[in-house]
Parts: sequence; C-alpha cells; structure tokens
Amino acid sequence: MNKLSVYILLILLCVSTSSFSQNINKNAFTEIVGEEEGDLNQDKVTDKIIVSSINTNDVRPFKLEIWMSQPNSKKLKLVVSTTKLLEQQYDAEKYKMKKNFRIPDVVIENGKLTILTTINELKSRYVFRFKDGNFELTNISRILWDGKETTTETEIDLLKGSKVVFDQDSGPNKKYKVRDKSKPKPLPKIQDLTSADLANY
Repeated sequence: MNKLSVYILLILLCVSTSSFSQNINKNAFTEIVGEEEGDLNQDKVTDKIIVSSINTNDVRPFKLEIWMSQPNSKKLKLVVSTTKLLEQQYDAEKYKMKKNFRIPDVVIENGKLTILTTINELKSRYVFRFKDGNFELTNISRILWDGKETTTETEIDLLKGSKVVFDQDSGPNKKYKVRDKSKPKPLPKIQDLTSADLANY
C-alpha cells in the first residue's frame, strides 16, 4: 500500500469515527486502558489523564479525560472529556485492515500533554500545551514507513507555522526535504479536535 493510499484510508476511517462518536454513551467507558499523572498547570500538584474504552461488536472507541487540580481544593476536576480525538480500533477481519494498531499512549513531559499513536506503519506524536484554561495543539511529529525502502518524517510546528517533510531512503534514491511555511493560526483546542482533523495536518 503506497503512502497516498494509507492517508486516504486514515481520513476515511476518521470521518466514520467522528459520526460514530456522536452516538456513544460517554458513561459506558468502563475499561481503563491508559493513565498518566503529572503537573499540567505548573501548580506543583499532580493532575491525571485517563484513556478508557468500551467493547462493541466491531469498533472499539476511546475516551480521553483530563482531570486537573483546582485552587483551594484537594479534589481533581474534569476539564476535558472527548471521544472524538483518538482513532478507533476496527475489527481487522471485518474491515480487512492490518492488526498493527496500538492503543494510544498519553505522556506528560515538561508540563505538556503528549499523545502517541501507531496505526499500521504510521507513528504520530501530538503535543498540547496548557494555556489560559485550554489545551492547545502546538506540535505534530510523524514517521511513516512505506514497507520497502523509504521512511518519511514530518515535523509540524503550529506556533511557527512551519512544516518539514524529510524522506530517508535506504535504497539507491537520495534523501530530500520539503519545507512549507505559512502564517501561524490560532492554535486548535483539544476539545474541538477530531481524529480526522489530526490526520489532515
């Protein structure tokens, strides 16, 4: 499968993800598949991120929750809850897809939320910063292997409005870079993003 086909497949699946997510009972997510603790708002109090799931017949959706500390309170408050952001896991036999799907990982690094995903040969890293009460997407990194000789690396900096694509060839072809520069736009907020939005960057 070539790179274009992989991206088209991802976009189509993400579109179906968005419509499916709207019909999910958010209280049904009882299986916790990922947790991370750390300080997201720089108040030296531990915050928590939870990724949970629910078993369906052929599609496995994921819910991302962010619980944060509050002034003058020992309890954490739920500030983000979304079933739209993380790609769903599809039944491999029914959808004729490869089984190389890793449950998304969440990490807190230097006060920032990082989400790591692996779908087929595409590995992605999304970085969000907490500012003015919102989590804003600032950076995207991707690594895509074509199954043969070429690995494509993509670095997107939304703060600078820059995008760099670098092909690493192990065969007879040469390496090359593609640079794209645009004006920085308002940073997207985590609660407004869908997996289709992320795939379109």
